[in-house]
Amino acid sequence: MLRLGIDVGGTNTDAVLIDGDRVLGAVKASTTADVTGGIVTALADLKRATGFDPAAVHAVMIGTTHFINALVEGERLTPTAAIRFGLPATRALPPLVDWPDRLVTAIGGHSYLCHGGHEYDGSPIAAFDEAEFRAVLDRAVAAGAGSFALSSVFSPVNAEFETRAAEIIAEQLPGAPVSLSHEIGRMGLLGRENATVVNAALRGLADQVATGLTRTVADAGIDAPVFLSQNDGTLMDVDYARRYPVATFASGPTNSMRGAAFLSKLPSCAVVDIGGTTSDVGILQNGFPREASTDVSVAGVQTNFRMPDVLSVGIGGGSHVLRQAGGTAVGPASVGYRLAQEALVFGGTRLTATDVAVAGGRADVGDRSLVAHLDRDVVDTALRVIDDRLAEVVDRMRASAEPVPVVAVGGGSILVPEDLQGASEVVRPDHFAVANAIGAAIAQVGGEVDRVYSVVPGARDAVLDEARQEAVDRAVAAGARPGSVDIVDIEEVPLAYLPGNATRIRVKAVGELSLGGHDA
Repeated sequence: MLRLGIDVGGTNTDAVLIDGDRVLGAVKASTTADVTGGIVTALADLKRATGFDPAAVHAVMIGTTHFINALVEGERLTPTAAIRFGLPATRALPPLVDWPDRLVTAIGGHSYLCHGGHEYDGSPIAAFDEAEFRAVLDRAVAAGAGSFALSSVFSPVNAEFETRAAEIIAEQLPGAPVSLSHEIGRMGLLGRENATVVNAALRGLADQVATGLTRTVADAGIDAPVFLSQNDGTLMDVDYARRYPVATFASGPTNSMRGAAFLSKLPSCAVVDIGGTTSDVGILQNGFPREASTDVSVAGVQTNFRMPDVLSVGIGGGSHVLRQAGGTAVGPASVGYRLAQEALVFGGTRLTATDVAVAGGRADVGDRSLVAHLDRDVVDTALRVIDDRLAEVVDRMRASAEPVPVVAVGGGSILVPEDLQGASEVVRPDHFAVANAIGAAIAQVGGEVDRVYSVVPGARDAVLDEARQEAVDRAVAAGARPGSVDIVDIEEVPLAYLPGNATRIRVKAVGELSLGGHDA
């Protein structure tokens, strides 16, 4: 079954063609400002390189930075009403209370509180006041809100307030985008609410992007379903991406880690993914990225939805190398996607990390003679700075003092030395430069449950079985082939501060993508 994997990064757009476990072809193209231009170029280059028949492609998987870039830049966001059900509790910390001012302004600053919400056991804090909610909705619309984020205290336990409010919005404002916190975030009101508001603010852009990506693939003559990569290394179809754009935020490093596992055949290792601007370091466990155990800040907003545990440092192939009074500095400023024009080895005038890697004998790209004049002390010092920074990040990410295998991927991984402190070995597999696109192409479909259960004595096994089955059902509903779904992670945390044997149970299930007669 032919799969086409595409990953849109800040510097390059990578495309690969995979048949089962074989990589048939891989290309890189420069990312363009409109993003789809880079995809068009990459697809054309891949077709020239492999001669593949577009009609033979069964699925297209895309990883994109569209949505996280929009949030970081604070642009292209839809004015959003953040409506919470929690009164008379939660008044002290209203929605958007911990947001950066620039982002509050970017989404219109619409924040509202209504009575309601639930206790941990599902009993209501206060009754749903329909008249109150309808009045709030009218105020939000009058203020210019075009998208709605609904959150309720303990909605992962009981979502009735969010669901009822969504029904009223659908009745009064047919077609208006609505995001529900129990579908997006985990336990913990503020983090879940923030993730929901971010998602709601991106809904308009998500519709445009999904339409644009689908059209771009169709224009290339490919009549196959299009999927987008999620933060946890699984896939979602285009319609799901329109509703949950926030689920793509960390798809870049996640795809690289999944691709690293596929290429290296190492299911548990550290992955160093180096692009043009940054190095992302994560840990693979059983072939999937280790997930962050704490809330993750995105563009200054604390969120608690599924995110991989990734540590980034401002060192990439395009990082500026500068001599300063205190020594040599590498990054965080970078030439980014202009590397092929501005680096010395490509005839440019800017000294970059790629130049010192070539001068130091680590890489052979561009024209080596153009860096032959570099001061050896500058080259050695810059490479030592890079080595120390990478070793420090790997050391911070590993869970024990034992050295771990390190898989180096990404176009900038030419910077990684063969002998890295803290690594038992450094593996640079074939096709390492396009591991992100390969990770997208091999992605599976997942389902997750994260909920607080009341586990009475003797009922633990039954509760766990119920959670497992729900996770499997969610994976199948998301497009996994029935019978191929496995439980890949289960977490059970007793909540001693709550009565009634309350236990938070999180289960993740993953299965192969179902494509009708062309199952993966």
